[in-house]
Amino acid sequence: MDGLKGFTILLLFQVAGEGIVRLFGLPLPAPVVGMVLLLPTLFWAPLRKPVQACAEFLLSHFSLLFVPISVGVITQLPLLEQYGSRVLLVLSLSTLLGLAVTALVLRALLRGTPADQGERARE
Repeated sequence: MDGLKGFTILLLFQVAGEGIVRLFGLPLPAPVVGMVLLLPTLFWAPLRKPVQACAEFLLSHFSLLFVPISVGVITQLPLLEQYGSRVLLVLSLSTLLGLAVTALVLRALLRGTPADQGERARE
Protein backbone atom coordinates (compact mmCIF):
# COMPACT_ATOMS: atom_id res chain seq x y z
CA MET A 1 0.00 0.00 0.00
CA ASP A 2 2.95 2.32 0.66
CA GLY A 3 4.04 1.88 -2.96
CA LEU A 4 0.68 3.13 -4.22
CA LYS A 5 0.81 6.11 -1.87
CA GLY A 6 4.33 6.86 -3.08
CA PHE A 7 3.25 6.65 -6.71
CA THR A 8 0.40 9.05 -5.96
CA ILE A 9 2.83 11.46 -4.30
CA LEU A 10 5.16 11.31 -7.31
CA LEU A 11 2.27 11.98 -9.69
CA LEU A 12 1.05 14.90 -7.57
CA PHE A 13 4.47 16.50 -7.67
CA GLN A 14 4.67 15.95 -11.42
CA VAL A 15 1.28 17.65 -11.83
CA ALA A 16 2.47 20.49 -9.59
CA GLY A 17 5.58 20.84 -11.79
CA GLU A 18 3.38 20.86 -14.89
CA GLY A 19 1.21 23.59 -13.39
CA ILE A 20 4.19 25.75 -12.45
CA VAL A 21 5.81 25.36 -15.88
CA ARG A 22 2.61 26.29 -17.69
CA LEU A 23 1.70 29.09 -15.28
CA PHE A 24 5.07 30.82 -15.47
CA GLY A 25 6.03 29.71 -19.00
CA LEU A 26 9.30 28.18 -17.81
CA PRO A 27 11.55 26.54 -20.42
CA LEU A 28 12.03 23.46 -18.21
CA PRO A 29 10.55 19.96 -18.30
CA ALA A 30 7.63 19.74 -15.89
CA PRO A 31 8.76 16.43 -14.30
CA VAL A 32 12.12 18.02 -13.46
CA VAL A 33 10.37 20.93 -11.73
CA GLY A 34 8.20 18.43 -9.88
CA MET A 35 11.22 16.47 -8.70
CA VAL A 36 12.90 19.68 -7.53
CA LEU A 37 9.76 20.40 -5.51
CA LEU A 38 9.79 16.84 -4.16
CA LEU A 39 13.40 16.95 -3.00
CA PRO A 40 12.96 19.06 0.17
CA THR A 41 9.85 17.12 1.18
CA LEU A 42 11.83 13.87 1.24
CA PHE A 43 13.44 15.01 4.49
CA TRP A 44 10.05 14.42 6.13
CA ALA A 45 9.93 10.73 7.11
CA PRO A 46 6.14 10.18 6.66
CA LEU A 47 6.50 11.24 3.03
CA ARG A 48 9.85 9.57 2.41
CA LYS A 49 8.73 6.03 3.33
CA PRO A 50 5.99 5.64 0.66
CA VAL A 51 8.11 7.34 -2.01
CA GLN A 52 10.98 4.99 -1.19
CA ALA A 53 8.69 1.97 -1.53
CA CYS A 54 7.50 3.18 -4.93
CA ALA A 55 11.05 4.00 -6.08
CA GLU A 56 12.31 0.55 -5.10
CA PHE A 57 9.48 -1.08 -7.06
CA LEU A 58 10.10 1.09 -10.14
CA LEU A 59 13.85 0.50 -10.03
CA SER A 60 13.37 -3.25 -9.77
CA HIS A 61 11.47 -3.13 -13.07
CA PHE A 62 13.70 -0.51 -14.70
CA SER A 63 14.76 -2.76 -17.57
CA LEU A 64 11.18 -2.81 -18.88
CA LEU A 65 11.45 0.91 -19.60
CA PHE A 66 13.98 0.16 -22.35
CA VAL A 67 11.55 -1.95 -24.38
CA PRO A 68 9.79 1.04 -26.06
CA ILE A 69 13.16 2.60 -26.88
CA SER A 70 14.35 -0.63 -28.48
CA VAL A 71 11.19 -0.90 -30.56
CA GLY A 72 11.62 2.71 -31.64
CA VAL A 73 15.18 2.06 -32.76
CA ILE A 74 14.11 -1.01 -34.73
CA THR A 75 11.34 0.90 -36.50
CA GLN A 76 13.87 3.56 -37.54
CA LEU A 77 16.59 1.23 -38.87
CA PRO A 78 16.71 2.81 -42.35
CA LEU A 79 17.29 6.22 -40.79
CA LEU A 80 19.87 4.73 -38.44
CA GLU A 81 21.68 3.09 -41.36
CA GLN A 82 21.86 6.45 -43.12
CA TYR A 83 22.93 8.61 -40.16
CA GLY A 84 24.16 6.02 -37.64
CA SER A 85 27.86 6.79 -37.96
CA ARG A 86 27.23 10.52 -37.49
CA VAL A 87 25.00 9.89 -34.48
CA LEU A 88 27.64 7.61 -32.95
CA LEU A 89 30.34 10.22 -33.54
CA VAL A 90 28.27 13.04 -32.00
CA LEU A 91 27.29 10.90 -29.00
CA SER A 92 30.90 9.86 -28.40
CA LEU A 93 32.28 13.38 -28.68
CA SER A 94 29.57 14.92 -26.52
CA THR A 95 30.10 12.24 -23.86
CA LEU A 96 33.84 12.86 -23.81
CA LEU A 97 33.30 16.61 -23.71
CA GLY A 98 30.82 16.25 -20.84
CA LEU A 99 33.27 14.09 -18.89
CA ALA A 100 36.10 16.55 -19.47
CA VAL A 101 34.03 19.55 -18.38
CA THR A 102 32.83 17.66 -15.30
CA ALA A 103 36.41 16.76 -14.37
CA LEU A 104 37.57 20.36 -14.80
CA VAL A 105 34.69 21.72 -12.73
CA LEU A 106 35.36 19.16 -10.00
CA ARG A 107 39.05 20.04 -9.99
CA ALA A 108 38.20 23.74 -9.70
CA LEU A 109 35.75 23.10 -6.87
CA LEU A 110 38.19 20.91 -4.95
CA ARG A 111 40.97 23.50 -5.03
CA GLY A 112 39.45 25.35 -2.08
CA THR A 113 38.84 22.30 0.14
CA PRO A 114 40.70 21.95 3.47
CA ALA A 115 42.32 18.66 2.41
CA ASP A 116 43.83 20.35 -0.63
CA GLN A 117 45.06 23.27 1.48
CA GLY A 118 46.83 20.80 3.78
CA GLU A 119 48.70 19.36 0.78
CA ARG A 120 49.71 22.84 -0.31
CA ALA A 121 51.08 23.59 3.17
CA ARG A 122 53.30 20.50 2.98
CA GLU A 123 54.73 21.58 -0.38
